[in-house]
Order: sequence, then C-alpha cells, then structure tokens
Amino acid sequence: MLQIYNTLTQKKAPFEPIEPGKIRMYVCGVTTYDYCHLGHGRMLVVFDVIVRFLRASGFDVTYVRNITDIDDKIINRANEQGIDYQDLTAKFIDIMHDDEKSLHILPPDIEPRATGHMAEIISMVETLINKGLAYAADNGDVYFAVTRFPAYTKLSHRNLDELLAGARIEVEEAKRDPRDFALWKAAKAGEPGWESPWGFGRPGWHIECSAMSTCHLGDTFDIHGGGSDLIFPHHENEIAQSEGATGKEFARTWIHNGPLRVDGEKMAKSLKNFFTIREVLEQYPAEVVRYFLVSSHYRSAINYSEDTLAQAFSALERFYNALKDLPLAGVDAAGGTEYEARFMQAMEDDFNTPEALGALFDLAREINRLKQDNPAQAQALGALLVKLGVILGVLQESPESFLRQGGNDLDSDRIEALIASRNQARAEKNWALADQIRDELAAMQVVLEDKDGVTSWRVERG
Repeated sequence: MLQIYNTLTQKKAPFEPIEPGKIRMYVCGVTTYDYCHLGHGRMLVVFDVIVRFLRASGFDVTYVRNITDIDDKIINRANEQGIDYQDLTAKFIDIMHDDEKSLHILPPDIEPRATGHMAEIISMVETLINKGLAYAADNGDVYFAVTRFPAYTKLSHRNLDELLAGARIEVEEAKRDPRDFALWKAAKAGEPGWESPWGFGRPGWHIECSAMSTCHLGDTFDIHGGGSDLIFPHHENEIAQSEGATGKEFARTWIHNGPLRVDGEKMAKSLKNFFTIREVLEQYPAEVVRYFLVSSHYRSAINYSEDTLAQAFSALERFYNALKDLPLAGVDAAGGTEYEARFMQAMEDDFNTPEALGALFDLAREINRLKQDNPAQAQALGALLVKLGVILGVLQESPESFLRQGGNDLDSDRIEALIASRNQARAEKNWALADQIRDELAAMQVVLEDKDGVTSWRVERG
C-alpha cells in the first residue's frame, strides 16, 4: 500500500485519496522573472516522478502546477529592463517550458496563472475580511491577522511567540501585528494592478495559490507539494488563508522535496555556485541530469558536483549497455518478475527512488546474463527495464544514441567515415591501416565493437 511522509503530521502513513481511485494534487510552481535554476529543476522532476508513478499505479491524477506571473520581483526586473512585465513573464514561461521538455518533464493537467484568477483572489480576500480574519489598512493594503487563526504554524510547527521576536514592519507597511502578512498590496505609481474594493493594487504572493488551488481542485484536495523552502511562510500562510476562508481542511497530505546544494554548499549567486538548468544542460546530456535528480530520495538534500554527475552518467551507461543489441520493437515487457515487484514496493514506500533504482540495476545484470543463453527472455526483461525507467523519466533514448554522448565535441560523420575506411582496409586485409584507424578512433575516446559483420561504436568516458 502506498505510504507517504506528510509534512503536516511529520509521519509516514498509508495514503488514501478522498475519492477512491482519484487524486487531486497541487504543486507550487515557478515565479517567472528569470531562468529556472537547478533547484527548480529538482522540484519539477520530483513531482513529475510522483505523478508518473501514481498514474502507473492506476490512479486518475489531476495535476495542477501554477505559474506566478505577477509579484515584486517580476515588476522590479521588468523595470530594470525597461519592458512590460507581461513581455518578461511570457519570455520566461516559454523558456521554462523548453527546459521541462529537455528534462522529460510532462506538462501538468492545469497550469493556472495568478493574473488569470483575480476575481477568485479578490473574492477570497473579501471573505477573510468579512470573517474578521483580515483587515484593510488605510494605505490600501490588506493583511491577514495571524493571531485570529489559532491553527497558525501547524505545518511548520514553529512557535508563534518566537515569530514575534524575529518579525519586523517595513516603513511602508501598516500592519497591526508584525507577524501579519499581505493579502493585497496597493500599487505604487506606475505599477501594474487591478481594481478592488480596497483600491488599485495586486495580490500578495500567498493568496494566489490559495485561490488557484481551490478554484481548480475544490476546498479540500489530496496532495499539496513544493520545495521545503516553502513550508514557512508560504505554505503556512496558504493553510491559514484557505481554511480561514472555507472553514474546511485545505490539503490532506503535504509533500516537500529537499534542497539542492553545490559541492556541499547552498546554491546562491553570491557564492558564485548558481547554475541554471540551461547552463547544466550545456555540460551534460539531459538524461544524465534527470538521473542525478532522481537518484536521491526526494526529501533529502541533494549535492551537485562533477563527481555526482559523473556517477549519474556511469549509471545510465550500465543500463544502456544492458539494452544494447536488444531489439525491443513489439516486445512485451516481462510480467510478474521480482524486479518489478521490488521497484513498485520501493516507490510505494514514500517514492523511494534509490531503492527502486537498485531493483533496476539487478534487472540490468540479469539481462546481461541472459543475452547469450536466452535472448527472448533478455528482450522481455529489456522491455520491462524501459517500462520501469519511463516511470522515473529515464531510458527514453536508443542505446546507440546515448552511448555516443560524452565525448569532446565528436564529429559523428567523421567517425562513420573512419569506420568505413577501416572496414575497407580489413576487407583488403590491410591490417596495419585498419589498426591505425582503430588507434586514431581510440584517441578520440571512440570504442569499436565488431559483431556479426557489423561495426558499432560508443564513447569511452573518463
């Protein structure tokens, strides 16, 4: 039975959807004012794997992942570049979608944008004011009154009094309590905004997700996810707003992925260790990056380094070498194997991808063992390896294509021409020339394999 660690209860427990067989899931997406960094990549991949597995397990999943397309960072960046904020967000939304395709991330079923939900946002703010949980300040801002919601901090498990010690009020704010947070912000001169009962302005960051999630999934839904950095204050504030407005439980289960570190340190521009997805994909094949992101348990911190990416590359080579020379077109995946059972059991245990990959390595080893003695069974197991790999979003290339990656800007046409020359030399029994060409290719990290009169090649890394 599927078990999930719930941040709300701080326990792993059996998961039962509200409606049998169906799962409604909301994940906080990206604020589109810059290129997605690798930390965003991890979040996107983690929840892509979760959705893939839930669907492979037979659940009908409605996956909603929002886009924040209006906030202070967006406005400031647009002003810096002298462009309209909508042009800025349109550019980076397209770039984000391209990055997702590169990493084999499936699109969500619904991808709402904050600017498309102003009516729902304003309605929720009005409800909170009418219930006495929020108040409109004289400067046009609207704030949530934290002390009026007794369950505040039930997700982050923080002490409300300790929050007061670290809270502060900015000069332009009109809060009654330093811990209160903005639901609506009055627009400054020249800033974009929308008309509201409190004047021209725009929503606070937190209220966007409360309005979008309840709009598309209802007042109560099964799973809410995001990065662990969002637990407080973003997700804490979402609970307060949503449950304050509806009087109902917001999300049953909260899933948070761990942070990404670079050589053991937090990724930050100030440390000059900040990498966008695009920068990393210029250095490594997309499947290698994807494998790296799924190779650690989603709740753990994951460390990006040259070594960890090299390990990911080597791991995928092991899988693709097992699949090499196995014609799989039209082959049914082997059923009822211990490998599939172990894979599914690992994933049912809070999406334990390291354990699941362990089952796949044993499966690859068995494929290699059977290639000579039982090729039909090797093919069926190869089809199973690809089938299970797809759940993790890997093993979606041909072995030949993958194994030829990793060289130093190799020219495939030149390699093929050299191989043709070598084969001609061998046919003419010019062994010296054939060996010379082989040595030339070896110097280029190209390894030749002659089998049944056909020469194939791959790249030898390291």
